[in-house]
Amino acid sequence: MRVFTSLLIIMFFAVAALATAAFAGQFNDLKIKIDEARKTLVTMVQQKDKRGPDQQKVVKETADAVSAAISSIKAPAGKESQYNDLVSTWNAFKKTREEDIVPMLLANKEAEAKKLATGIQQERLNKLLVLCDTLDK
Repeated sequence: MRVFTSLLIIMFFAVAALATAAFAGQFNDLKIKIDEARKTLVTMVQQKDKRGPDQQKVVKETADAVSAAISSIKAPAGKESQYNDLVSTWNAFKKTREEDIVPMLLANKEAEAKKLATGIQQERLNKLLVLCDTLDK
């Protein structure tokens, strides 16, 4: 009986460790996708010749990839609040990109777009990265 109990305990900890590793990989991958989405928009902000349909498509696709990644990840046990915060912060971040920053850039309102990008969007980006780290632990 002791052997069986010991095996159950070992199996429990092994499964818990694997589950933790699975979440860690997912949130690290998410950070990479968030960074890629950020880079595509930064390119658009900094380079006027990169505001055409091709770059707009890349900006949208990278943001959609983040949204898809987030929707495929489940909240780690006990961290549902942080996960929900991640989701709502990403949704606000994405909405501002698509509805404010990109249209401003296309209307040659660089100063306004940069103000948003370096203001509230930078705050949201920092929060997203901290939340990924928190959910990764």
